[in-house]
Parts: sequence; structure tokens; C-alpha cells
Amino acid sequence: MAKEIERKFLIDISQLGDLNSGVEIKQGYISTTDNTTDNIAVRIRLLGDKAFLTLKGKNTGATRSEFEYEIPVKDANEMLAEFCSGPIIDKTRYLVEHCGHTWEVDIFRGDNDGLIVAEVEMQSENESVDIPAWAVQEVTGEDKYYNANLLNNPFKNWS
Repeated sequence: MAKEIERKFLIDISQLGDLNSGVEIKQGYISTTDNTTDNIAVRIRLLGDKAFLTLKGKNTGATRSEFEYEIPVKDANEMLAEFCSGPIIDKTRYLVEHCGHTWEVDIFRGDNDGLIVAEVEMQSENESVDIPAWAVQEVTGEDKYYNANLLNNPFKNWS
């Protein structure tokens, strides 16, 4: 089974320095209505000139099941329009290397404008990760920071 193990942080963009070219991401979620699948996220993502269908399971600590499949961009656009009700997550992703790890820095737009998070993937939950100074607050496991939850409770509504 495929596993995703990652930690998520809020960042201080002023400490990060210049970001190299990022990639535009647009993604939506297909609603799951069966109560037994409430913890499953089904995502359609446009990532630059590629597209993906992703299924993610419930988090246990920093780990969850993840299955991702590349799909035709045309199909992804149709799925976003037909199957993803409500708003779309819109962000730019930058890859930042730090002490042997690649950090994904996401700068959100639209209803989540002002939210900036960074994620670092690991091989195991026990893996040692050097946390950069610009990663100022860990939010791993905090539901409101999951992209799927940002659709129903966007950053603009937080107090």
C-alpha cells in the first residue's frame, strides 16, 4: 500500500528569501457521501501541464494511505467541472531544498489568499528532519489546514 508521510508547517515568507519558478496548481475534490468513507479524499489536480487523480486515506499521525494516478488533462478539466462541486483550490507550489529534504511551499490564492504552508515528505515518521528557521509553526494533523477542508472553511473566514 502506498503511504504518504509528511509534516506541515506555517512559514514566515520574509525569512525564506527568493523563490525559484513555481508551478500553478488547481485542484478540486469529489464528494464522498458514504459515512464509512468520511476520511477519504478524492482529488483531481492540474499541476502545470499534467493532471492527476489522487485518493488519500485517514491520517494516523503524519502518515496516511495515498494512491495517485496521472490522467489526461482534458479528463481532469472535465472532472473538475462536472464532479467537483464548489470552489477550487488555487495555489502556486515552490520546491525548496533544505538539508537533504525537498520542502513544498504552497502560496494560496482566491478564498485562501494569505495562507502559506510548507510540507516535507519523509521515509518514516521517525526520520530526523532539520526544520528551517522560516518554518515557524507546525500544523501537522490540524484538520483545518488540509486542502480538502479549505474548500468548506477557507482561510478568509478564519478569525
